[in-house]
Amino acid sequence: MAQQAKDHWTPTAYTTSAPFVPLLAQTITTWLSPLPHDHILDLGCGEGLLTSTLTPHCASITALDASPNLITAAKKTYTGVVGLNFQVHDCRYLERWTGFQEAGWDRVFSNAAMHWILRDEGTREGVLRDTFRMLKSGGVLAFEMGGKGNVAEVHAALMAAVVHQGIPVERARELCPWFFPSEEGMRKLLEGVGFVVERAEVEYRPTRLTEGEEGGLEGWVRLMGARFLEGVEGERGREEAVKEVCEVLRTVIRREDGSWWLGYVRLRVLARKPV
Repeated sequence: MAQQAKDHWTPTAYTTSAPFVPLLAQTITTWLSPLPHDHILDLGCGEGLLTSTLTPHCASITALDASPNLITAAKKTYTGVVGLNFQVHDCRYLERWTGFQEAGWDRVFSNAAMHWILRDEGTREGVLRDTFRMLKSGGVLAFEMGGKGNVAEVHAALMAAVVHQGIPVERARELCPWFFPSEEGMRKLLEGVGFVVERAEVEYRPTRLTEGEEGGLEGWVRLMGARFLEGVEGERGREEAVKEVCEVLRTVIRREDGSWWLGYVRLRVLARKPV
């Protein structure tokens, strides 16, 4: 497995900067439509809040995330919940997971994580192929992720800010931690490994950022854009990059009432492994 990167994720940082992520997932959980006998695999479960809401509706859930901090918090919060199992694993390398099992799952679920998991072109197809292998015949993959144009304002501002700190633009592209495909592009990837896409949609969903200390746009940038900032040399340079992003976007995403909004674009997909 690739060397473990610094774990920027903590429950505090996540709930301070982006508590809306699990709370705005009603559509994709409805698409998942779990049944009482289902064994579900959750890819990129975070601190487990959304995962825990699915537990009463299925036989079991195994939830994976690459962040040891978030998995530790999830285990502490949901200890004793029957049928719920959290494990640390980088989902870019599913075949290396000790729990990997062909045709072992009825449903695979993911919310707001696939754009991180699929970011590397070299492992992208493998993730989808291994997911296909792990599903039983007729099994379902349901996920929501950032689609083409997701958070485009802050994406562009972050790239510009790190370039202004001396990072070549080609390197800035490499530092991007996200993969935001179009609906057509995602269909092609899924069908290429054998899935039948039954349903897909793109929704433009402007989302209000949090307020208060360590939240807002600055908190979002420090957490979600950490990989960009890691490419900048020195603490001073990183702080200047964060400040630039916030100042540039002040007149772009700030509304008349003082609230700050990011242009989230959500891509939802329901795909099935043929019988």
